[in-house]
Amino acid sequence: MRYMMTYDLMETVRNTNQWLGATAKTMASYPAFAMVPNPALQWMAAWGEVTERSFERMVAKPDWGIRTFTCEDGKDHLVNIDTVVEKPFGDLIHFNVSGREEQPRKIMLVAPMSGHYATLLRSTVKSLIVNCEVYVTDWHNARDIPVSEGKFDIEDYTLYLMEFMRALGEDVHVIAICQPAPLTLAATAYLAELHPDEQPRTLTLIGGPIDPNANATDVTDFGHRVTMGQLEETMIQRVGFKYKGVGRKVYPGLLQLSSFMSMNADRHSKAFSDQIVRVSKGEASDHDAHNRFYDEYLAVMDMPAEFYLSTVDRIFKKGEIASNNFVVDGHKVDMGKITNVAVKTVEGAKDDISAPGQCVAALDLCTGLSDDMKASHLEPEAGHYGIFAGKSWRNNIRPLVLEFIDQNSGSKKKSPKARTKAAPKAAAE
Repeated sequence: MRYMMTYDLMETVRNTNQWLGATAKTMASYPAFAMVPNPALQWMAAWGEVTERSFERMVAKPDWGIRTFTCEDGKDHLVNIDTVVEKPFGDLIHFNVSGREEQPRKIMLVAPMSGHYATLLRSTVKSLIVNCEVYVTDWHNARDIPVSEGKFDIEDYTLYLMEFMRALGEDVHVIAICQPAPLTLAATAYLAELHPDEQPRTLTLIGGPIDPNANATDVTDFGHRVTMGQLEETMIQRVGFKYKGVGRKVYPGLLQLSSFMSMNADRHSKAFSDQIVRVSKGEASDHDAHNRFYDEYLAVMDMPAEFYLSTVDRIFKKGEIASNNFVVDGHKVDMGKITNVAVKTVEGAKDDISAPGQCVAALDLCTGLSDDMKASHLEPEAGHYGIFAGKSWRNNIRPLVLEFIDQNSGSKKKSPKARTKAAPKAAAE
């Protein structure tokens, strides 16, 4: 399937369904038909509206929708999204609240690169922007990145995170959500070795597969069961001529979406059927619960092929992070080099993607940290999504994470390497 033809075929099917939906909606809404009311026409118009919207959202990047924020002064302040670091495969952005004093907590949210845009963390950002300066890794859709920009695998991802952390300085608190947790741990360890004075103050890992085998899930089993050759032949395609990344090998967002939908096909089918009924009765709105959820869920992005394949091979199959054998740019990263970054893990008891035990394994890898700089939390009744965006996050996890950040926001001790480097200067004085 590594051809443009299959990629363009999927886009053709999507485009055709969007067109059919728009056509059905327009035809059934023809003014002359109103003279003879017909429930079938109402249903047809409703089907067309839901179908057009659904297939249109699949190629649209959602908006953050965070335009204003009410501060303690009771006034609404504009929220500007500023780009702090701009890179070909992703930017570091800052949610800058105009006219508000800079908040003491500086938080960098590491968003997943797993099929959806960083806007999946919209509610997480909203909950933190209240009293924090929030920065987010905003990954780009691979179909829009020219082949001339080169590859992007998990080593490149790790180096990006290091650059983002260095840009924010040592007083930053990093929160990695789901998929990037193991790579964020590696980036912190590599930074601790190369630039010890620029490490973040804290690192919070939420529901990530540090050790996928600690408590295997269907995702883990799939990673072991499928061969790399099978993955490359069945999942990887080349971007078609419609986009800037023409010719780039990717794991297409539409193919990922079909996998997401198939896992809960009955539930999704019922949700769309119910929405068509609501639209036909005039009970639906542009921002009702269905549209709010599916506008985000259906918006998918292509993933660089080398990133997807290297994730499956090195994180799940070979367990390089779990065994502390991860190599970046020819250098073996040692998680034990983390000596003055407080690390906390958060897991959901009902997480069926990254089950309890997978994330907390990070603490055993941080052999250079004292026990008082390690913490963990298991949230009962919480699933994968709930631990960073649901009620469990808002009511329980967020307060615990902010408390952990505040407890470790004081001045940091110099690492042994930093003291060694500083010694000659001190002696000269």
